[in-house]
Amino acid sequence: MNSTSNKKLNSDEKNKTGVLGSRLVIPDDYLPNETETFMNEYQIEFFRKKLLNWKLELLEEATDTKDDLSEEGLQRPDMADRAQVESDASIKLRTRDRERKLINKIDSALRRIDLGTYGYCEETGDPIGIKRLMARPIASLCLDAQERHEKMERVHKDD
Repeated sequence: MNSTSNKKLNSDEKNKTGVLGSRLVIPDDYLPNETETFMNEYQIEFFRKKLLNWKLELLEEATDTKDDLSEEGLQRPDMADRAQVESDASIKLRTRDRERKLINKIDSALRRIDLGTYGYCEETGDPIGIKRLMARPIASLCLDAQERHEKMERVHKDD
């Protein structure tokens, strides 16, 4: 990339982020809808904030779990108490593992936002749709592609 491209990129970045490097400010009550231009800058910023807030919540829960597990300790004199504590710890750890995988998907969605591909099906290139993204902001496939993918999983699951 030459210096002219860098200047253009920096200028575009300033236009997107505004003064002092802050991102586009959207109203607190803003909700994307189907009548707007798909993946306009308000929608992009709405989903970026939604994904970042979700990730922050998951990271806070992980920290809480880590603190809980280190405070509880597994040493209990009563066998039933120890079994219950171990069972609870196991459930918490499985939940955190699922959330770790979810954080990876959130990071992937945030990368797609940065690349300008967020909201479009990775398989077909078609818009995923606002309703689907509102329900599942990490979606990377449109509904038809997701259904085909799940059908193929079921077919090959028996192999």
